[in-house]
Amino acid sequence: MAPTARTRDVFLDQAAQCEGRSELYVELLRRWSDDPVAAELVGLDPAWDAPLRLLGGLHYLVLGGEAGWDDPLEEHAAFLREFVATQGVQTNEVQRSWVLLPLLLRVAQRTEAETFDLVELGPSAGLNLVWDRYAYRYQAGEWGREEAVLSFDGEERRPVPEELLRLDPRVRARVGIDRAPIDVTTEDGARLLRSFVWAGQDDRMRRLDQAIEAVRGDPPELVEGDYVVELPEVLAAQRPDVLTVVFQTASFGFIGDEGRARVRQVLEEAGERRPLAFISTGKPRDGDAWGLRIVYWPGGEREFAGHADFHGSWLQWEL
Repeated sequence: MAPTARTRDVFLDQAAQCEGRSELYVELLRRWSDDPVAAELVGLDPAWDAPLRLLGGLHYLVLGGEAGWDDPLEEHAAFLREFVATQGVQTNEVQRSWVLLPLLLRVAQRTEAETFDLVELGPSAGLNLVWDRYAYRYQAGEWGREEAVLSFDGEERRPVPEELLRLDPRVRARVGIDRAPIDVTTEDGARLLRSFVWAGQDDRMRRLDQAIEAVRGDPPELVEGDYVVELPEVLAAQRPDVLTVVFQTASFGFIGDEGRARVRQVLEEAGERRPLAFISTGKPRDGDAWGLRIVYWPGGEREFAGHADFHGSWLQWEL
């Protein structure tokens, strides 16, 4: 199948996203943009993330010693075709917890909640659901467990306030909703999650392995299903007298305008009956950096907290 203009654009757009992050992926994606086998594997009208699924499938084989990066795609076409068609991208980037922590602390500060329940939309393996098992460093100080197996820092373009880092809220319950949650207590689940770490990003892989260790001791509850459909039932199961914090760090890009509108409607309706906060990170229409937003109920008041890198390497706090 000859690559179409759409196919070339999808591969080259992803290559641009990988610039400065994984030179191997940049090289592969550019090569595949004109590869008829790659075009056949991702289909006639590939989604924007199809090249990432193809890379993830090949990486899965490489991690298992079943392929090499230089192998022609046709050698593994049957496996890769199935992987691309059935396996969604699972970028459970745990460095995002470094951005998530001040947002959660801000919710605790604003609501004066000492305890809350957590619901994550699109948690993959739930690594960010256990954010309070990690340690963190910011310009104004540190936060977290001394015995944590994993610690984070990053570039603060505007610093997180010291008073936030003095807060120590507790999580009463945590649940995530995902179409295909990954069980990292199994070796295959851990390998699948590793396959979506971009090749050559050794620090990301190290963090992922440490986060898997942190999760395995006490995994969060993961509900299998479309969160656009399942969210009302999950919220109904939460205690109405305890603040529930719903958050998403990357999944809104996969559900479309209609899905996002439905989630917001569900949150609005639930917020009329109970204390609720929604943390959302996402790319604005006019830039590459993520915008960090919080909505509080009752009332539906909104806050813009700042900007961040989509993998969590830098943060610009605005509150």
